[in-house]
Amino acid sequence: MKNAYFTSYFPLISILMFSLALSVRTEIELLSILKNAGVYDGMMEFFSDTGIKLSLLALLMVVFFMVFAALKLIADTINEVSLLFFSVDHDGESLKVIRKGSVIYFAGGIAALVSFFSFIGIGAIFLLATMIYFIYFVYKISPKLTMAGLIGTVFFQTILWSTLVLGVVYLAVKVYNSLLASLPI
Repeated sequence: MKNAYFTSYFPLISILMFSLALSVRTEIELLSILKNAGVYDGMMEFFSDTGIKLSLLALLMVVFFMVFAALKLIADTINEVSLLFFSVDHDGESLKVIRKGSVIYFAGGIAALVSFFSFIGIGAIFLLATMIYFIYFVYKISPKLTMAGLIGTVFFQTILWSTLVLGVVYLAVKVYNSLLASLPI
């Protein structure tokens, strides 16, 4: 029996796995920083060691979950807008075909959990899964696109994601520089 909704929970589990991997790695770094700063001993007066670790893990899981959920929402919107602009498919068959691509992020989430000892490893796995998904997306929707539509879809996705990432990096650098400039040194 084939069920069309069998993989419908894969995006949620993928988000949870990537969030857990980043949360565990970030927690290890935060605990090290707190211990070196001498804050951890003060925290031990109010919480147990396990309580501090679980609280940090839960807080980081929520933060990373929100980030990945927002990225998925943005990605789905960009994918559907590119299909709206460039696809000749008006019945939504392309959306049904690309749903199976969630397996790519599911496998990436499993790999990220295995490599939670490295921020670079988790980031590389996420970027690799994203590139593989993009290739899968273009390959699966290409029968419903003209050559101009295919080129338009690739450029549309590339330009939108590049603008989004560069905009966030630019804002982060501006805020960082303004914080450094405001310090009384």
